[in-house]
Amino acid sequence: MGTVGSGTFNVLQGNGAEITRRTGAEVKVAQVAQRRANPACDMGTTAITDDIFAVATNPEIDVVVELIGGYEPAKELVLTAIRNGKHVVTANKALIAVHGNEIFAEAAKHKVTVAYEAAVAGGIPIIKSVREGLAANQVNWLAGIINGTGNFILTEMRDKGRDFADVLKEAQELGYAEADPTFDVEGIDAAHKLTILSSLAFGIPLQFDACFTEGISKVSQEDVANAEALGYRIKHLGISRRTDKGVELRVHPTLIPEKRLIANVHGVMNAVLVDGDAVGPTMYYGAGAGAEPTASAVVADIVDVVRGLQVSPLGYESMSDMPVLPMEDVETAYYLRMMVTEKPGVLAKVTKILGDGGISIEAIQQQEHHSAQVPVIILTQTVREGQMNAAIAAIEDLVEVSGQVTRIRVENLDG
Repeated sequence: MGTVGSGTFNVLQGNGAEITRRTGAEVKVAQVAQRRANPACDMGTTAITDDIFAVATNPEIDVVVELIGGYEPAKELVLTAIRNGKHVVTANKALIAVHGNEIFAEAAKHKVTVAYEAAVAGGIPIIKSVREGLAANQVNWLAGIINGTGNFILTEMRDKGRDFADVLKEAQELGYAEADPTFDVEGIDAAHKLTILSSLAFGIPLQFDACFTEGISKVSQEDVANAEALGYRIKHLGISRRTDKGVELRVHPTLIPEKRLIANVHGVMNAVLVDGDAVGPTMYYGAGAGAEPTASAVVADIVDVVRGLQVSPLGYESMSDMPVLPMEDVETAYYLRMMVTEKPGVLAKVTKILGDGGISIEAIQQQEHHSAQVPVIILTQTVREGQMNAAIAAIEDLVEVSGQVTRIRVENLDG
């Protein structure tokens, strides 16, 4: 009965008549398991227990709503509920991304539904949109801003010229980021959500371990300003794309053209861009977290269960064996920033390494600097990540190059 739990209870109580009108059935909260009372939620005469498994085994209950989060005891609770013949609604992206294959198999065995709309992008109905609304399409690719904390930080860095550490501190004070912000700023939360979306889009098993994950903690205010000057914005994106060799599955900071709709999603808002072969690109935008937006998605799943909508959890009756590509085989363009000694011939050495590696340059810029070391910015055309890894290693070996080369991937995301 935390933020989402209390929000779900309040929506069920406040919109009970509308839910009955939509489903033809009364949805009643029969029992709540909680560790401590939530003053934001008056549960009246609802039965309360501190034993979560009492809910999962209660013979009077048809649907168990799991809003604990994390792997355990959530996994044991969900499996116990399923084995007791109960439908499950969850907002737990980590649980679905890592243990979803096992949970869905157990649900099929016991002929119950597991619904998880609230696990990805809060109140945005993206699961239903991909699984049902776009069912006629072969999805080509999808890209999403699916972590509000990271988007808030990058927005503040761009709009106000602030540093990462400074904005992160404010995000923690505002409650957007946890005391330990690793899951948000290092991309783990987004990787959980992207794993789910890619399985829905391409009909492949959930493979969280195969998702390439890179956070935003190394993105500098200088990089944000450089991107803006070049006509791009930096967003922390989850990207999944179908290729002839397999499926790309990657989360990382990304330069995208400033004119794209998704480049103009600011603050804590979420957005997912999906490109289908029949419909073309479509974008889904809204609140990715919060009590009522997330509760909206939880209650929508409860409504589906009550209506008896027996939809395959990932939208496919059989899974594809299409592999997830190793990151070295992914093809994208790149923004590179490096500090080099200001003397003749240095840029020639750098461009020769790129040329020898089969990497074409889109733009190059040597910035003004009042020291012996000057920043050089390079935009490349599309190339395989493995080639870029080798080229960056060779550039960093040059005596004229100081420190590490900053690399941010570039995506055009056009239809």
